Amino acid sequence: MNIITWLFETNINFGSKSIAVREIIGGLLGLTSAILGMRRKVSAWPVGILGDGLLFTVFLGAVFVYADQPSANFYGQASRNLLLIIVSVYGWIRWSHHRRNNGSAQPPVSPRWTTSRERLILLPTIIIFYALSMQIFKALGESGTWLLVDTWIFTGTALATYGMSRGYVEFWLVWVAVDLVGVPFAFKNGYYPTGTLYAIYLPFVLWGFISWLRISAREANSRPVVVAS
Repeated sequence: MNIITWLFETNINFGSKSIAVREIIGGLLGLTSAILGMRRKVSAWPVGILGDGLLFTVFLGAVFVYADQPSANFYGQASRNLLLIIVSVYGWIRWSHHRRNNGSAQPPVSPRWTTSRERLILLPTIIIFYALSMQIFKALGESGTWLLVDTWIFTGTALATYGMSRGYVEFWLVWVAVDLVGVPFAFKNGYYPTGTLYAIYLPFVLWGFISWLRISAREANSRPVVVAS
C-alpha cells in the first residue's frame, strides 16, 4: 500500500466514530504552521499548504468518499482550504522575497498594526467578499444557519491568512473569531479532529497575538526617529 492509498483509506475508530487519518494529519500540520508563523518562520507556509491540501479532501466528502466517513460537501470549508493554499503561496513568496532582500539574519516580516488607509480598503472589501461568497455557497446548495457560519469561516480565514502574509497584528484577532465559530461547526458536523484543532488553536492564537504585539512595540521603539531639517 503506497502513502496516497494509506491516507485515503485509513480510518481511526473511536467508539462508534470513524475518523480519517488524513484529517488528523492535516490538523496537526495546521497547528504546526500556526506555531511556525508565530515564530516568523518561512517554513510555516509550505507546512500549512500541505495540511490544507489534506483537509480539502476531507471537506469535499462526497467527492473523496471513503468508508463510513461523512459524505456531505461543505463548500465553505473546502473552499477555505483551497483559498488558504492560494494565499499561502502568496505569503510564502512574500516572506521568502523579504528574506532574500534582507538576509537570513533578519525575520521575514515585521509585525505592525494596519494603517487607517488600509482599514478603509479592507473593511468594505471584507463585506463584499462575504456577501459574494454567501451567494456562491447558497447556489451550491448550502442554507440556514450553517450557510452564515460556513461563509464567515471562509471569509475570516482568507482575511487572517492575508493579514499574516502582510504582518498585520490584527490577523490573530481574526483567527480568534474564526475559532469561536469553527469549534461548534466542526463538532456539529462530525469533524472531531478539526473541531479539536480549532479548540487547541485558541490559546496558541492568543499567545501569537501577544507575541506579535510585543514584537511590533519593540521594533517600533527601536526604529530611528527622523527629524525634519
